[in-house]
Amino acid sequence: MNRLKVACVGTGYFAQFHYQAWQRLSKVFPIDVVAVVNRNIDNAKRVADEYGIANVASSITDIAHLQPDLIDVITPPVTHDTNVRQAIDLGANVICQKPFCESLAQAESLVEYAKQKDKSIIIHENFRFMPWYRKLAELLSKNLVGDVLNVSFKLRPGDGQGDDAYLARQPYFQQMPKFLVHETAIHIIDVFRFLFGEITQVSARLRKCNPVIQGEDSGVIHFDMANNISALFDGNRCLDHAATNHRRTMGEMWIEGTQGCLRLDGEARIWHRAFNQIEEQQIVYPWQDQAFGGDCVFLTIEHIVKHYFQQTPLENTAAEYLTNIKIVDAVYHSNEHKRVVTLS
Repeated sequence: MNRLKVACVGTGYFAQFHYQAWQRLSKVFPIDVVAVVNRNIDNAKRVADEYGIANVASSITDIAHLQPDLIDVITPPVTHDTNVRQAIDLGANVICQKPFCESLAQAESLVEYAKQKDKSIIIHENFRFMPWYRKLAELLSKNLVGDVLNVSFKLRPGDGQGDDAYLARQPYFQQMPKFLVHETAIHIIDVFRFLFGEITQVSARLRKCNPVIQGEDSGVIHFDMANNISALFDGNRCLDHAATNHRRTMGEMWIEGTQGCLRLDGEARIWHRAFNQIEEQQIVYPWQDQAFGGDCVFLTIEHIVKHYFQQTPLENTAAEYLTNIKIVDAVYHSNEHKRVVTLS
């Protein structure tokens, strides 16, 4: 591939991080961002002007003449089925924001459609590319804490209180019938799988704390992992944690093993305490406190770009991501039926 032609679909709050990443990467790799697509053409023009993109359109079908190689879909789940199919019909490969589609059946149908058309769908699941999780993966590979037995993540972004919760950034959050797990906890499910392996059983209790939203915004989920690790997700979007930016890590993590403990705090600092010791030692590592989540959007897209130009392996293809959606469905099933759900 000599040059990669990219079109972006969407101009909402989170899209800014994608456009910034593409702009930066185009200075390093032979990338041309050829179009901005949005149903509101004025918004498309605004973003195109801001990032120096030549073409705008109100639908994906209107950019067929540009022949994009890759289309980055940065829109809510309700749009994914239409947008991804139209992108594939143009002959493009696709990056699609998470959560992928509105249901497992819809996601499976898109994966099969892409396979039939010999095109790829990559899910923009960026939490696993946050630099602290890449560093934790490195430390775990060195057996720093021995055999990991217990893991917990306490999600506390503190953005869910009041009548105006989420309206400034992503107002559709208020109307999602399934919210905390479908939209947010799926990030941590993916991180748990990235760091610790596959999930075999789930048990969940979910609730709604803010009455103005449709879906759940709080929950405790227990995961049994295939390698005898017990993992706990404790999330509440109405509560905060100690951090200068509550959206940086969105919470705190503990990884406990037979030889010690690793702790991630809200400032993205990693702490290590050896077994039978009292004092923690900070593990310093390089990362950039910019954009969203330690620049994880850039790092995710960079990973995808390197695949195209350097043939490096891809993480989070849509086919692989279906497992995350199955786990999310199991969480809701567990909560509804008040029982442990085993994943096949």
